[in-house]
Amino acid sequence: MAVETLAEHACWGGTQGFYRHASSSCAGPMRFSVFVPPQASSRPVPAVLALAGLTCTEETFAIKAGAQRVAAELGLALIMPDTSPREPVLPGDRDSWDFGQGAGFYVDATQAPWSANYRMFAYVTDELPALVASRFPVDASRLGVMGHSMGGHGALVAALRRPDRFRSCSAFAPISAPSDCPWGVKAFTNYLGPARAAWAEYDASALMRRKPFAGEILVDQGSADKFLVEQLKPEKLEEAAAASGQMLTLRRHAGYDHGYFFIQSFVADHLAHHARRMGLR
Repeated sequence: MAVETLAEHACWGGTQGFYRHASSSCAGPMRFSVFVPPQASSRPVPAVLALAGLTCTEETFAIKAGAQRVAAELGLALIMPDTSPREPVLPGDRDSWDFGQGAGFYVDATQAPWSANYRMFAYVTDELPALVASRFPVDASRLGVMGHSMGGHGALVAALRRPDRFRSCSAFAPISAPSDCPWGVKAFTNYLGPARAAWAEYDASALMRRKPFAGEILVDQGSADKFLVEQLKPEKLEEAAAASGQMLTLRRHAGYDHGYFFIQSFVADHLAHHARRMGLR
């Protein structure tokens, strides 16, 4: 599968690159970025898929999270996809900041017109990992997933539904119960239709109640996050973990909000969490 290199930069002894390819899952061009650490010059390295939140792109985590220094020390690659298809432009997909472009919610849409292109779950769990493993020195058998906000929702769902693919999971301020918050209800109604049974397949709290992930999940949440009460609902995740026996470490941090200064403050802990599951520490 052809990959177009848009830009590559030396970074902490490795390479931060930005790329584009024709996606079969999304039936159009998709962009992604990859950080390859210096250890990859001698052997394939494990990788963490980092899923960004609403309005973000493949550049957001790469530029704002400050993760490459720690990833270089640990020997972890970082894979960062865009948050939705951008082409072809569909009717209404630019009308809202919380739906459509920049807001794919990491689901495989079943409703027209979204179902032809908005297949982000398949893209991030199958197509993109396979593409990166074929193009970069990444060990596809050692893959973790993490995310922020909408991407935190995506990371949790990806790990819970695809434990065969992902060894480790963590999230920053995830949308923990999207079936029960305005962002999730809007997205799920449009992408998946009105039947809530379909929503449960992309609801981390519902999935966790049914079957826990085989490993500890790390979640960080800021107490000053303006979306905490209405949209994020981490208590729903705690309740699900208690019901199923899921190993969950949910840390609450006084004074921290929803943004990337919060992520910068704790990203080293998350990458260390993944490294331990990969056998690097």
